[in-house]
Amino acid sequence: MDTAGTNEQPLLLALRALKLGDLLVAVPALRGLRRAFPGHRILYAAPAWLGDAIELVGGIDNLATPGLDDPLAIQPGTVDVAVNLHGNGPESRQRINELRARQIIAHRADGVQGPEWTNGLHERERWTRLLAWHGIDADPLDYRLKKPALASRFPGATVVHVGAAYGSRLWPVERFAEVAAELAKAGHQVVLTGSTSERERAVETARLANLKGAKLDDGAVLAGQQSLAEFAATVGEARLVVSADTGAAHLASAYDRPSVVLFGPAPAEEWGPPPGPHVVLTAVERRRGDVFAADPDPALLAVSVGDVLQAIQGLGRWSEDR
Repeated sequence: MDTAGTNEQPLLLALRALKLGDLLVAVPALRGLRRAFPGHRILYAAPAWLGDAIELVGGIDNLATPGLDDPLAIQPGTVDVAVNLHGNGPESRQRINELRARQIIAHRADGVQGPEWTNGLHERERWTRLLAWHGIDADPLDYRLKKPALASRFPGATVVHVGAAYGSRLWPVERFAEVAAELAKAGHQVVLTGSTSERERAVETARLANLKGAKLDDGAVLAGQQSLAEFAATVGEARLVVSADTGAAHLASAYDRPSVVLFGPAPAEEWGPPPGPHVVLTAVERRRGDVFAADPDPALLAVSVGDVLQAIQGLGRWSEDR
């Protein structure tokens, strides 16, 4: 168990044992906590694989936390301030309460004082609103990440991110291939990204794109071949990012890279990109809204290849201009 902070500096723990996109929409709140507690060591309780991305927030350490099934790996009574950025359900409240912290920053429940949970808020605003109730200033637009220490091996490439955590967010491979083929024919250096489990999907996208006349070889398929830091560097120096509503899209926002984001089950008004060179494509009226469904949400399937290509042209990213 991690007991650091017990002898030298007070410890603040922020719980959000979720994925990359969840971390990136919580960055404004983490920045507010960092400013409000300058003498504290801050631990972000989340899966260990997020470590590279947590470093890019600045001044935050990772406490490896795969989920909420077990108590957090830290000695009860050693945390000075515990912050529930995970949600307001019984599991996260229990994990926070077990820490026996001097101060708890959370939504109202179980005798803990805080704001009422409100549905429909954008995630960046939800967590900065929570801090504001507790007297801590945080700007929901303070979402930018530090530049990765390593440089991109593909500066100026166009990132087509073919993966997503759930089937509900998986735009058809055939459509990604058409987009990749058209971009490659227009002169873009296209790279296909995703996780190790999504590599087969990326390889199939490249194969289909080649059939459509694009020059995409095996070197274009980065899925499963990059660390999280390398992936962040690739997105951070990209010419353009095309992605479903997933971590790649949030990285594009964090580095202000032009992006086209395809939304399915999740509402863009709660998870969408901030103002900037970003276009959201979806069909709200067709949304089923089941994030955990195995098949793509109808709101996602309503987005056509033509819609994506038109959005790219609208961003001014079709020709050689960067």
